[in-house]
Formats: sequence, structure tokens, C-alpha cells
Amino acid sequence: MVEHEISRKDFDGFKKLFHRFLQVKGPSVEWAKINRPPEDSIQPYEKIRTKGLPDNIAASLNKLAVVKLNGGLGTSMGCKGPKSLISVRNENTFLDLTVQQIEHLNKTFNADVPLVLMNSFNTDEDTKKILQKYKHHRVNIHTFNQSRYPRINRESLLPIAKNMGMSGDNAEAWYPPGHGDIYASFYNSGLLDKLIAEGKEYIFVSNIDNLGATVDLFILHHLMSQPADKRCEFIMEVTDKTRADVKGGTLIQYEDHLRLLEIAQVPKAHVDEFKSVTKFKIFNTNNLWISLPAIKRLQEKNTMDLEIIVNPKTLDGGLNVIQLETAVGAAIKSFNHAMGVNVPRSRFLPVKTSSDLLLVMSNLYSLDAGSLTMSKKREFPTTPHVKLGSSFTKVQEFLARFENIPDMLELDHLTVSGDVTFGKNVSLKGTVIIIANHGDRIDIPAGAMLENKIVSGNLRILDH
Repeated sequence: MVEHEISRKDFDGFKKLFHRFLQVKGPSVEWAKINRPPEDSIQPYEKIRTKGLPDNIAASLNKLAVVKLNGGLGTSMGCKGPKSLISVRNENTFLDLTVQQIEHLNKTFNADVPLVLMNSFNTDEDTKKILQKYKHHRVNIHTFNQSRYPRINRESLLPIAKNMGMSGDNAEAWYPPGHGDIYASFYNSGLLDKLIAEGKEYIFVSNIDNLGATVDLFILHHLMSQPADKRCEFIMEVTDKTRADVKGGTLIQYEDHLRLLEIAQVPKAHVDEFKSVTKFKIFNTNNLWISLPAIKRLQEKNTMDLEIIVNPKTLDGGLNVIQLETAVGAAIKSFNHAMGVNVPRSRFLPVKTSSDLLLVMSNLYSLDAGSLTMSKKREFPTTPHVKLGSSFTKVQEFLARFENIPDMLELDHLTVSGDVTFGKNVSLKGTVIIIANHGDRIDIPAGAMLENKIVSGNLRILDH
């Protein structure tokens, strides 16, 4: 019966989404109506920090739950199973680091901050198996599942599923509908009410692969110290755009509301403008602080109207399908007294590729109680720009190409392309470009120090 009930709720949700998809014609935003957010709607983090912290941090922490978005697989990095189970640092997975962070908070402040994982049907089983190992850690872990929606044939607009099963050909017929689904599935799971009953008032939501997304006590205190009638129900952490972030969603003012504008919503003619670092200076880190009673209110009134993202896919057999998705941050316009906080770049440290993995495994970062911080020995706070070629895409291949991770404390830029391997204790400084031509191989010898070098051809340095 339980399964029947879940499927029914999933279909109700899908029906609403699909109905809206059919009704909505034209772009979801009119470009001319877009304005920059008013000055006071995005607060600098420094300003929030100057408020300091109250004596009793535990009282605030006890009203918080941490939610990690854990629906993704590690396929883009060549791994099977949930992405959160990839080892990122000293054999620790994303999930290990998250548990360590929260356990450290609970011990330090004698608090009870629970961890909530939003799984998808892709990650639920594997994640639950692994949770056994945290039984004796000082953190209560809850899970709930994202909805399961049917993929739609792009031509006929009909579902491609033959039945409700998940096996064989039918496995490709379903998808988890983006992290905007958190509101409905959290509410439907009963966990939202359970946490409210336990006295929780806010959740801190972030992607499990963002290693910078730790609980920030200053932002938490800012939320807790608002007057009751002006209670801020939603904070989006944004950070300054660099050239690497031109595709990130940004905050705009639209018809008197703060709103998240994603690249998928931008009319083709304006994409370059959207990507400009001058007009839209900030982007959404997807670190969000959201009021639980407000989620409950909006779910019960059914007034959360999230823009639909139409994600076209081509399945292995060549069939063109669309999946309708929503983004968690898009709900900002439905909450009262919502605001942005412009946080330091260090709170946005996502690991999407092996290039990101190289950075977080290196001596640029030190690990303390599950949190990564930029090493004090690095002279400047910016992260090096790293581009590893296709020979490094899969984690297994990536690891095989490094005897150990090079010293990168003084690195600005690294590009590696082709069949390249690194010996032990290599040190990279300034701008280093290593390009092995097709069919050639470059072995960087143990102990090599490359500073502002371009290495190309088939450099094989052999011991005599």
C-alpha cells in the first residue's frame, strides 16, 4: 500500500507540473522587466558577520536541520552509484565529510543538528546501506526520496513507460525531477512535520558535492535574530561571478520580487548579456536557508509556482525525450522577506569534474573536522584554474595518472591534455601547460618543478 500511495502522490505532482507545462507559452520572463536587485536585498556577508554571535549558539543550532541534495550519480566522473560515495580526500567520501562536519558542530556546542539526505530512486538503496556505518556518530540521519516522474516522448508528449516497473528497458522511462522537487517530496514524506514537531525552524540546504557548504553560524544567527513580524523565510547565498561561472543562475528583481534567473530561461538573443560579468555580478551557490513553517504553509496552499525547466535528452536507443524539472532556488519569490547574502567564494567549492577533484585533494586545502579550508600558505585567496583533458575524466584513470598529488600552492593555471602522467612530489607554479600530441606520451618525472612552463611533444624523461 505504501508504494501505491507514493506513486499516487508522484503522479499528482507530475500532473500539476505537466499541466503547467502545457499552459505556459513563451518565455517565463520578459527581458524588459528584469531589474538588478535593490541594494538592501543582497547583504554583504561581512555586514552579517559584524553582528557577532550570541552566547547561546546551541539554542539556534537546535532549531536547524541540514539537508543535502543527494539524488545524483557519479556517472559524469566515471563512477557507479551515488556521487556522494566518491572518495574526495584521505579516503573520505562527500558523505563522510558531511557527517564529520555536523558531528563536530553537535559535539562542540552540545547541540542536536540532524542531517537529512534527499535521495532519488537512483541513490536511495546504496545510500541507506552505507548509513549503517554512522550508527555510533553523534548525528541523527534521516532520508526521504525525491519524486519519480515519467519521461515524455518529445514528439507525442506521451510517457514512454510501459508500466510502473523500474527494470529493463523501463528503467530509462523515469527520472527525478530536479531539486525543486524538495518542497513537495519533503512535505509528502512526513519528515517536514516531524522536524517542526521537534522544534526545528530552518533547514540549510546545499548540494552534497559542494564542499564549501558548511553550517555558517553568522547566517544562522542573522535568521534567528529577526523580529517576529519580519522573519526572513529564505536566504540564498550568492557569490561574485568569475569567468568560470558565467552559466550560474543569478538573482534579479522582477515584478517586486526577488527571483532566480537560470540560463535555461534566458531568450537566445540575451544569453551573452546574461553571461556578462558586469550586468549580473553574482550567481547562486545553491546554499539556501529556508523556513520550515513557510514551506508547510506554501505546500498546503499550493502557491509555490516554480518555473519549469525543460531538459531535452536523447536515450541510448536514439529516442528524444523531455524531462520537466524545477530548481530549489526558484522558490525564492514565494517566501516572505527573502534576501541574498553575498558570501566569500570559499563557500562554493563544488566537485563536478576531476579538475575540481585535483584541487580539493591537493595541498591547497587543509582538512579539519570535515571542513576544507584554503591553506594559510597560499599567498592569494583565489583558486587556480585547472583544466584536465579527457584522459583524466574518469576518477579511476585520473588517480592512475598521479603517483601523488603535486604541490600546487603557487599554481595559477594548469592545462593538461593527452597521455600525461605525474611522478611523485612534482611541484607546479605559475602557469603550466602540458600537451602530449596524439600517440605520444609525456611522463613528468618524480621531483620535477615546473614554473611557467609549456611542455609539449613526446617528452619522456628517462633515468639513464
